[in-house]
Amino acid sequence: MTTHSLTRSRAVAPMDLAYISVFAALIAAMSLTPAVPVPGLPTPITLQTLAVMLAGLCLGAWRGAAAVALYLVVGIAGLPVFAGGKAGIGAFVGPTGGYLVAFIVSAFLIGLATSWVLRSTERFRFLWLLAACLVVRIAVIWPLGVAGMARALGKPMGSLWAADLVFWPGDIIKAVIAVLIAIAVHKAFPRLLGR
Repeated sequence: MTTHSLTRSRAVAPMDLAYISVFAALIAAMSLTPAVPVPGLPTPITLQTLAVMLAGLCLGAWRGAAAVALYLVVGIAGLPVFAGGKAGIGAFVGPTGGYLVAFIVSAFLIGLATSWVLRSTERFRFLWLLAACLVVRIAVIWPLGVAGMARALGKPMGSLWAADLVFWPGDIIKAVIAVLIAIAVHKAFPRLLGR
């Protein structure tokens, strides 16, 4: 393999950049939908998690995580794309910081699971993808989100574990919607993940 072909194989294709940009914009748009305040909690209910799941489900691991990372970089740079129209590094040191960090890991892991499911089986795809979204919600978003809230509020994590449960019914509905959309997208664009 020549140096030129090695360099070309590592380059990011323009279409990948387009997908990443579109999904970063989708996450920003879903973050700015009217937030539902949760009594007693500093973090509102938004459609962010739906968009993050869609990024991983539709784009796969690295492009999904890159879309979330681009969204976060734009917010850190000062564009008001975080929930409630917030921007800047303050969102990461505030109560929502743990959730924002969890979104990158979540999109990556959901993307890995999606690639595996779409390459391995046609049976029960909906259930496998839904399970992946929910497992990532429980294993990644829950602990990191609660850790961020606890740190920002100066409270022990144990006192906030149950508080996150208020988000779960909505996140289950968002996961179902995301998986249904992703299955339709992959049916329409079967080579989206390079299969």
